[in-house]
Amino acid sequence: MPDVRDILERLKQNEEVARKFFEVEISILSILNFRDLFERLLTEIRQKFAIPYVWISLIQDNEIRHMLGELNSSDLLRQRLNLINRETLLALIGNDATPVLVNKDLAPYFKLFPQGESYLIRSLAIVPITHDGEIIGTLNHGDGSPTRYQPGMDTTLLERLAVKVSICISNVVAHEKIRLAASKDPLTGLLNRRVMEKVLKREYQRAIRYNSDLSLIFLDLDDFKNINDTYGHDVGDHLLTAIAGYLTSLCRKSDVVARYAGDEFVIILPSTKQADADKLAQRLHTYFENNPVVFNGLTIPVTASFGVASMEDKDVADHTSILRTADQRLLAAKKEKRKATRVVTLETKGAGGA
Repeated sequence: MPDVRDILERLKQNEEVARKFFEVEISILSILNFRDLFERLLTEIRQKFAIPYVWISLIQDNEIRHMLGELNSSDLLRQRLNLINRETLLALIGNDATPVLVNKDLAPYFKLFPQGESYLIRSLAIVPITHDGEIIGTLNHGDGSPTRYQPGMDTTLLERLAVKVSICISNVVAHEKIRLAASKDPLTGLLNRRVMEKVLKREYQRAIRYNSDLSLIFLDLDDFKNINDTYGHDVGDHLLTAIAGYLTSLCRKSDVVARYAGDEFVIILPSTKQADADKLAQRLHTYFENNPVVFNGLTIPVTASFGVASMEDKDVADHTSILRTADQRLLAAKKEKRKATRVVTLETKGAGGA
C-alpha cells in the first residue's frame, strides 16, 4: 500500500507541474505575432520544466504558412523550427490531436528534428498544434531519460497546453489578417501608399548605413480615365489588377511593388543602380505594349509612363526626395508624350488637308 507521504509528495509535484503549465499559458495568451509566440513558448517550456530539447515542427503547406515570414529573422527559431511534409507528419502522429508519447524505436521520429540538429533523446512527447480544427504542426519535447515520456502517462496538461496554443494561434491569425488588410490595397493586393512610404524610408536608411544602391520607379497608366469612361469601372479595375500582376511577376522578390494612388504604382528597388532601374522600366514598357489586357472579350492596349530616380541623383537627400524626383520625371515623361501626340495629330491633319 502506497505510503501517505509518497501520495502527498506526488500530489504536491503534480500541483507544481500544473502551476508551471498555467504560467506558460498565461505568458503566451496576450501575444499577437508568431515570432514572439513561438519564442516565448519554447523558452518558457524549456526553462520551467528543465526539458533539454523543445522545438516546433510545422507542416510546410499549412493554411497559415504565408503569415510566418517573420520567423526567419529569429536565431532561436532557425534552430528550433522544422518544416515538414504533411503526409510525413501525419504518418507519425495520425489525424488525432492527442499527444503522442514515445520511448522506443525513436528513429522514425528523427524526421521531426530541425534541419542539421541531432538530439540525444530517449523519450519524446509530441503535442499536435491545430488551427480551426486542422493539425498544422507539433510542439515537441525531448529528454535523455526513457522514463520522462512513457506511453500511457497522463497527457491532460499537455492537451490543455495544446488548446491554449491553438487559441493563441487563432488570435495571432485574426490580428495578422487585420494588419494585412490595413497594409494592402484592397483591389490589387499590393502594398498601399502608407506602408510603401514606411518601407521606402527603411530601405533608404539601410542604403545609407551600408553604402548600397537604391532606385525607385514611379509609373502610371496612359489614358486610364478614358478607359474608365469608355468601358466602365469594372474594366478599369480589371486592368489595374492585371498591371499589378505584371509588375509583381516581372520584379525580383526583393523589390517592393505598391499601388500609390489611382492608376499610379511605385517600385522600390534595393541594391539597384539607376542604369539597371532604367532597363527595368524599359522592359516593363515593352512588356505592357506586347501584352494587352483581355476582359470579357475586350482587348485593352496598355501603355504607361515612367519616372526613375536613385540615390545617385544629386537632388536626392532623403527618402521623400527620391520619390519626388521620380514623380517629377514621370510628369516630364507624360508631358513629352502629350507633346509628341499633338505633333503627330497636327501632321496628320496637315496631310489630310493638303
